[in-house]
Amino acid sequence: MLETLRGKRMMFVGDSLNRGQFVSMVCFLYRLVPEHEKSVETFDSLTVFIVKEYNATIEFYWAPFLLESNSNNDVIHWISDRIVRKGSINKHGKYWKGVDILVFNTHLWWMTDIKMKILKGSFDDEEKEIVELPMEDAYHMAMKSMLRGVKLNMDSKKTRVFFTSMSPSHGKSIDWGGEPGQNCYNETTLIEDTNYWGSDCRRGIMKVIGEMFGFGGSKVPITFLNITQLSNYRKDAHTSIYKKQWNPSTPEQEANPVSYADCVHWCMPGLQDTWNELLFTKLFYP
Repeated sequence: MLETLRGKRMMFVGDSLNRGQFVSMVCFLYRLVPEHEKSVETFDSLTVFIVKEYNATIEFYWAPFLLESNSNNDVIHWISDRIVRKGSINKHGKYWKGVDILVFNTHLWWMTDIKMKILKGSFDDEEKEIVELPMEDAYHMAMKSMLRGVKLNMDSKKTRVFFTSMSPSHGKSIDWGGEPGQNCYNETTLIEDTNYWGSDCRRGIMKVIGEMFGFGGSKVPITFLNITQLSNYRKDAHTSIYKKQWNPSTPEQEANPVSYADCVHWCMPGLQDTWNELLFTKLFYP
């Protein structure tokens, strides 16, 4: 992998789940690089792992919707009333130009409501024109913008572009036959039903992805990483109560761990290493 990255930039673009895949990739390679030959630097929304000997970087750029939004800030971004600006792929896209390997994802931040607020015009306008679109339509708009941005700004002969599908969460144990009111907390085995599909995975979003990236769907050369079904089985693989807590847990939470278990993000080492093995395979054997 390091030899392939020699003289190149690899960038993960998206939300915290894509950041997890970025961290997994860095961890794979970190121990192989002498201490004086590596460093990690952060520039606002961009985090860069530098491997000096290979003149290579692995980077993560925070853009949870890919398009410009009111959640752009890499630290202060948890906004319940989310707004996405239509046709604004170049707001972030200027940071992707010249990257040799791009790995996009976006889905989790679209899952907050039935509809999404779309801004026509600029966030700087005094009077803002905002319309509401059904979630699937808004997501389709974002995918079209991403493909258009890739087509206009990337050299398909030099750049490999990947898109990672929806990462499932396990917030409702009744989905897999568990007790009501429970979630991934204390789950230690995987789901063995090969047809399992959790209620947290919106089929409408997967349908949009299928239309955009399925056979004959995209004229832009993008490699699709379908991690959804294989990840659906892993109710045991989430960070649960063991993630870093930004605020100390309350006595009420400690008395009921289910209430603050994180059933969205994944432990590392863990499942996201498998995503990167899939990425590795498709990178070398397209």
